[in-house]
Amino acid sequence: MTSTSRSARIDDDAATTPPRRRRRLPAVLGALAALLAGYSVWANVHPVRLEASTEIEATPEEVWRVLTDVSAYAQWNPFMTSAEVTSPGGRLEEGARMRIVMHDDTGDSTFTPEILTVTPDEELRWLGKMGPGWIADGEHRFTIEELGSGRVRLTQSERFTGIAVPFFEGRLKSDTLPQFRAMNEHLAQRAEALGR
Repeated sequence: MTSTSRSARIDDDAATTPPRRRRRLPAVLGALAALLAGYSVWANVHPVRLEASTEIEATPEEVWRVLTDVSAYAQWNPFMTSAEVTSPGGRLEEGARMRIVMHDDTGDSTFTPEILTVTPDEELRWLGKMGPGWIADGEHRFTIEELGSGRVRLTQSERFTGIAVPFFEGRLKSDTLPQFRAMNEHLAQRAEALGR
């Protein structure tokens, strides 16, 4: 075989065989997509949870009245410094949308959650989303548990899911959880004042 025919055969082989990089690109992209999908599933089944409770010398109705008077938040609430129901009718009801300004050591953030549960004197729950919903979701919940003898336990909690949440877990616990406690304390003072 002459060197000319050998080089022609090598050239023919190169023309019919794609470069190694082109063959690897779909595999790399597929592996990356699988990795991101797996991480997304993991982030959603391993939520970050925050919870703070306080006992209040008040009735469930008195605590509920303070909690659901969102237009008065600016007067007493150090965490949710502004809140309003933005849906037509302005009623705190399931399916309604809200606009809430939350404050912590890092500054103010505005959220527009959807109300999921309104059970008078027992539970208020809403869901806030960052972006399309899989980036970071926060399901915020207030429960009022009657303890007897004119006392209740108020529990404020939030369940965070989404691909960005694990990166902010430390900040949520150090910056946001203290604000839950501060809000609970101020709410307790206001509800106890109603009963006097």
